[in-house]
Amino acid sequence: MVDIAHQAAINPASAKHAATARARVPLTAIEPGQWRTLAQRAIEPNGYYLPGWELAVSATARGRTDASALSAYDGSRLIGLMPVISLWRAWKIPLPALVSAHPYGTLCSPLIDRDAPIEAAARLLQQARATGAHALVLNDVALDGAAMTALSQVLNRDGLKPRLLNSYIRASLDATQDGETLLRDALGTKKLKELRRQRHRLEEHGAIVFDVARSPDEIGPALETFLQLEASGWKGKRGTALVQHAGDATFIRRAVSALAETGQCEIVTLRAGATPVAAGIVLRHQDRAFFFKLGIDERFARYSPGVQLTLELTGRLCADPAIASADSTASADHPMINPIWRGRFAVGDVLIPLRRNDPIVALVHGALAAHGIAYAAARRAVRLLRK
Repeated sequence: MVDIAHQAAINPASAKHAATARARVPLTAIEPGQWRTLAQRAIEPNGYYLPGWELAVSATARGRTDASALSAYDGSRLIGLMPVISLWRAWKIPLPALVSAHPYGTLCSPLIDRDAPIEAAARLLQQARATGAHALVLNDVALDGAAMTALSQVLNRDGLKPRLLNSYIRASLDATQDGETLLRDALGTKKLKELRRQRHRLEEHGAIVFDVARSPDEIGPALETFLQLEASGWKGKRGTALVQHAGDATFIRRAVSALAETGQCEIVTLRAGATPVAAGIVLRHQDRAFFFKLGIDERFARYSPGVQLTLELTGRLCADPAIASADSTASADHPMINPIWRGRFAVGDVLIPLRRNDPIVALVHGALAAHGIAYAAARRAVRLLRK
C-alpha cells in the first residue's frame, strides 16, 4: 500500500487528495514562533518535541528524517502539534496508519495547549482521519500524562477505545525534595559511603570539578567533550555513538545550539583535574528536565564516573527552583539511574482507532504484534551473538 504521505501525488486533481495533503504538512511548514508559544503553553512538557530539537532530528538524524506534522489551530493560534510518519515508513507495514515520529529521546507525548486540551486533542485526531489514516500509533507516551488523558477523553466521547500495545515503568526524579535527603533515602548510608570512597580515589587524578555549560558560547566545546566521551566507550565499539554518523552528529550539534539560545539545554561535565571523566546532555522544558544521554571515560570505570556525575546533577536539579521533576528517559530497570532516581511513571505504546468498528484497526494491531515478536527475537539473537 502506498505511503499516506504520497497519496496527494497519485491524483493531484482530486479534491480529496488535496485535503489529505493539507492535513499532514512538513514540520518546516509550522511557524517556529507559534511552535515555541505552544510549547510554553503545553499541558505536558516534552523537551524532545521542542522545535529546536525536533526540527534538527527531522533534518538529518539517521533514520528519523522528514517527519510530518498533524497540527490543530483555534483560528490562527496553534493549539496542538503531533509529529508523525507513516506506518510503512516506521516498520514497512503496508497499512493506512500514522506513527508518532521518534525524536531520538524516548518520549513522544504530543504538545497540547493547556487552555484548550479537549479541542486540541479532537482536532489532532480529526487531522489524522483527514490524511486517510485508520489508526494512530503513539510510541513512548506517558500513559498517565496530561496529553494522553486529553486524547483519551476525546476518544471516550466519540465511542472509541485506545489499545495498549506495551508498557514499562521508568525512573524519574522528584526535584522538589532536598537533594541530600533524597540521595540518602535512595541509596542508604553504606552505598553513599562507598561512592564517597570512590570519589576520593578519583581525586587522586586531580581535583573534582562539576561544570554546567548553558550559554551558547560554552555549550559548543562542552558538547564536543561529551561526543568524545560517548565515542570512547561501548557505544563507540558498537558503532552507535552520535559522532560516528554524519547525520546524527549534525543533528545533535544543531539541536544543542538551538536550545542553548532559549536556555533549554545544558551539558554537565565531571572532571578530575583537567580530564573529563563523564558528561551528560540535559534538556529543560517548563518545570521538567530530561536526561538525554551520558558518556564516560571507561578508563575511570572503577570510580563510577557516571554515578558520580548523576549524584552531582541530582543535587543541582533539586536546588533549582525552576525544576520540579526530571525524566530519566531511560529504559526499564536501568542499572545506573533506577537506584538513584526512585520516582516511577508508566510509559507505553498506544494504538488509537480513528473510526468506530473499523476492521482495518484489527489488521494494524495484528501486524504490530507480529512485528513486536519478530523484533524481540532479533534482539535476543543479537544479545546472544554479543555474548
